[in-house]
Order: sequence, then structure tokens, then C-alpha cells
Amino acid sequence: MNASETTREKLSQKPSAVLLDADNTLFAYEFPHAQASAAVEKRVLADFGIPPPEFRNALKKGRAAIKERLGPVASSHNRLLYFQNTLELLGYKSQIATCVALEQIYWRTFLLNAQLFPGTRDFLDSLRSAKITTCLVTDLTAQIQFRKLIYFNLDHSFDYVITSEEAGRDKPNPEPFKCACEKLQVSDKETVWMIGDNPDTDIVGARQHMNALTFQKIHPGVSPGKGLTAADITFKEFTELLPFLSQWQHKTSNESEHSAFSLS
Repeated sequence: MNASETTREKLSQKPSAVLLDADNTLFAYEFPHAQASAAVEKRVLADFGIPPPEFRNALKKGRAAIKERLGPVASSHNRLLYFQNTLELLGYKSQIATCVALEQIYWRTFLLNAQLFPGTRDFLDSLRSAKITTCLVTDLTAQIQFRKLIYFNLDHSFDYVITSEEAGRDKPNPEPFKCACEKLQVSDKETVWMIGDNPDTDIVGARQHMNALTFQKIHPGVSPGKGLTAADITFKEFTELLPFLSQWQHKTSNESEHSAFSLS
């Protein structure tokens, strides 16, 4: 991993806090999403006789309509609203029980097929060992994101959690990051890390609103940001970040302040 002199200097400073995104950062999103979508399509075919391609096309329109109507807020990610609007577009009016069932099928199947990226748990444990405060900053509703954390047994891995439902806006709006500053009691003068997969929301948002040192998680389907969206550091596996933390593990706060980490 290459780093500028400014980045190297920041890496030698113990961060006041580390912020992390959830979806597609801690765990892969596309595969469980595909499996969950297929399970929903199977149920719709059985109940209404709607072929999957027809349902997918209507869902695309229904989802777009919800997002346009609501804007970048947590409820714009709500599968319940997607399914309600989709069935209405298909001429079935509001199928309340069916919509609830489809949402449950989606998230149950999603979680059954979701897996943490290798090294995620070890990295979070290392942050705890180094006594570094952690904060999850994620879009979507609290109920769904909390459910994911419990499923992965990560409900005790973060000191704070901020959803866009609580903040009122999705990233990169300043509100989630403002909320993080308030909870963490940090300023843009302090060293804060932001780890995420999306260069436009995670990287740009944290850099603009928290002056954070930014890390982008790269894996199939995710390309490094370019220009203003480029992260300070890109990585593929969380194990690559463990050496950054080793200088502060099992040391007193005074010792860690005088530590220095050199990148090879």
C-alpha cells in the first residue's frame, strides 16, 4: 500500500475513533442480495403467477419511484415500500400481508446467505484491544441494521451506531457525520479513520465533514475512487490493516502517543 507523507504522519497518530460502514464493507452485499431477490421472485411467482423478469422490471420502477419521492433518507431503502409500490404498479393494489411476507422473506434469506469478509472480526477485536473507540455509520433503518449486527454477533463490537434513520439523511450528507462527531465528542482537528467501500458516500463524506483519514475496502464489484473520491488508503483484506493497530495494542496511552509506524 502506497501512502503520501501526510497519510504516513496520520497513520503514526492513534486515532480518536474509527468509523466503519456496514453493507459491502463488513460483509459482501451482492450475493446475499441476489439470493434474497430470487426467493422473493419465487414467492411472487407462486402467489400471483408473475414471471421473475416481469416482477424485476416492475420492482426497478417501484424502487426508483420510492427513491425519487423520498430522497436520500433511510426509508428510501425500505423493501416493504418497494414491494408495496411494485405490486400496486402491477395492478394488485396494496397487498399488505403479502408485502410483509415478502420483506421477511427477503431479509431472512439475505442474512442466511451473508458472510463477514475475512478478517473483519479480528480487526474489530484489535480495535477493542487497542482501546480505540468505534462507530458504525450506515444508511438504512435502525431495525434492519441492528438485526444484521445481532445476526453476525457484532452487537457488542461497536461503541456507537448511527443509521441514516437516526441522522435524518443518507451519506454523504453532513448529518450522519455531524451525529458521529457529537456522539464521539471529536472535532475535525483530531485524527479519525473512516473505512468504507463507497468512494462517493463513505470516502467523500467523511473527508469533507470530519477531515478523516479514509480507507476504501476493495473487492469484486468495487473499484477504487479516483480524483476527489480517491481514498487515502485502499485495501482488499482487513488483515492488511492489523499492523496499523499493533503499535497501540497492549500499551499505555502515554507509550502509544510516542509510537511510530513506518510503512514499507
